[in-house]
Amino acid sequence: MTRAVTPITGVRDLPLHFDTRVLLNAPPGRIFAHLDDHRRLSDHMTRRSWMMAGSRMEMDIDANGGRAVGSTIRLKGRVFGISLDLQEAVIERSPPLRKVWRTSTPPRLLVIGPYRMGFEITPQGAASLVTVFIDYALPDRGLGRWLGRILGPWYARWCTRRMANDAVAHFR
Repeated sequence: MTRAVTPITGVRDLPLHFDTRVLLNAPPGRIFAHLDDHRRLSDHMTRRSWMMAGSRMEMDIDANGGRAVGSTIRLKGRVFGISLDLQEAVIERSPPLRKVWRTSTPPRLLVIGPYRMGFEITPQGAASLVTVFIDYALPDRGLGRWLGRILGPWYARWCTRRMANDAVAHFR
């Protein structure tokens, strides 16, 4: 299940929100262990895809592997000849239920600006409800801001769905 991009009440710097929810037949601890691996979680960005215009991004993760508050992750690449670069930091990690990371420097992206992403796991009997979310702002100005108004919601949906559906495939 996905929910549309909506404004977040009370969050001025990241006013747009999108989330994807899936029910997995696994306990929270197993799901968290799988999603806590940032290489797995961001795999859709490091593989060539139509959404990345046939390009891919390279990932560099610190020694903690994105598995500690303060851990850093960097993604960089090129799309349509334009350099993309972003750095994220883990800002919350509460095993086995929640993890959140946020851009830690102004990102150089095409259709979204700064963002906060994460996942929440809610036990549902023998299964678990997983919510992958993104809260984001549009790029500051220029072509990116215009493209962001049109393509930002589409990108947010693609990204959260890929993370959630990759988890579905793993736990199938």
